[in-house]
Amino acid sequence: MKILVIQMKMIGDVLTSSILFEALRKEFPEAELHYMIYQNTFPVVQNNPNIDRIIMPEKDQSLRSLIKNAKNEGYYAVIDVYSNLRTALLTGLSGAKFRIAYSKKYTRPLCTHVFSRKIEAETSAGAAIEKRLRMLSPLSDNFPKEIKPKIYLKKEEVAQAKQLITDTGIDLSKNLYMIGALGSSPRKTYPLPYLAPLLDGIIEKTNANLLFNYIPSQKDDIEELYKLCQPETRNNIHLEIYGKSLREFLSLTYHCDGLIGNEGGSVNMAKALNIPTFAIFSPPLNKENWNIYEDGKRNISVHLRDYDSSIFKAKPEKQLKKDWERLYKAFKPEYITGELDKFLKINSK
Repeated sequence: MKILVIQMKMIGDVLTSSILFEALRKEFPEAELHYMIYQNTFPVVQNNPNIDRIIMPEKDQSLRSLIKNAKNEGYYAVIDVYSNLRTALLTGLSGAKFRIAYSKKYTRPLCTHVFSRKIEAETSAGAAIEKRLRMLSPLSDNFPKEIKPKIYLKKEEVAQAKQLITDTGIDLSKNLYMIGALGSSPRKTYPLPYLAPLLDGIIEKTNANLLFNYIPSQKDDIEELYKLCQPETRNNIHLEIYGKSLREFLSLTYHCDGLIGNEGGSVNMAKALNIPTFAIFSPPLNKENWNIYEDGKRNISVHLRDYDSSIFKAKPEKQLKKDWERLYKAFKPEYITGELDKFLKINSK
């Protein structure tokens, strides 16, 4: 029996959807499990023992070719977590007995089972986890409601990251935090002039060392943030240490006492490594869609709506997305400080 899961989206989505393989492996130990993803997201599922095959289509690969390959595989079930028109056609024409997707006008006539994305979470796992696991229900009644995403690092990767940190003179007996200063776009990035005083507060309260999650093309923005910080804070920032690959970032984060920054893929990856997280949500986003496994202690998130809900009254989602700059301007550091202090107190050595 072969089962295909499709998640042609961003890193956080690919990681979160990987929980389906742990559930499927436990229920169908002999099944052959395939995952279709973009090539750049592969590092978050690398070494996952529950996935038998990773399929990474070429950018120019035709839909006809993908459908033909799926038919040749003879899948028992295709689970389309992405559910856009292209993947819906692939799922619907795959020939699988079970063709499962989210409910949209173009998936309903093509699939055997469709599910709404809108659910109210029943567990601390959150809606993002529960709505994915619910997609497995046509295959069995025995699937759990929650599973935590996991990242599988090799011992060598962990050891190399530790060596990189200690060779720079960082004492791992002190607090070490990874800072996710830049989101995937400006619309998902907390303003740097607001983030700088939060970093100053971290150093004042914990005297921690800080690492930054960035790539070389983002260095100018990171250096701008560095200059906005107080001299005492700059002394504890180590810009020379950063993940030169996604796996290296994961290995560095493994040694941190927490990840603090913009909600997104890096937060989800830290949670999958069982590292405490403090996430700042972009104001136009719906917090309930992504605040998985939050307990107010190890995992905390903040959203402008938590402090001033009046700004959001009678505002449609499209309007909120257009107003992202104004909303971020209203999301002042003093709103965040109390919850951040709580996080630091709980997750400091």
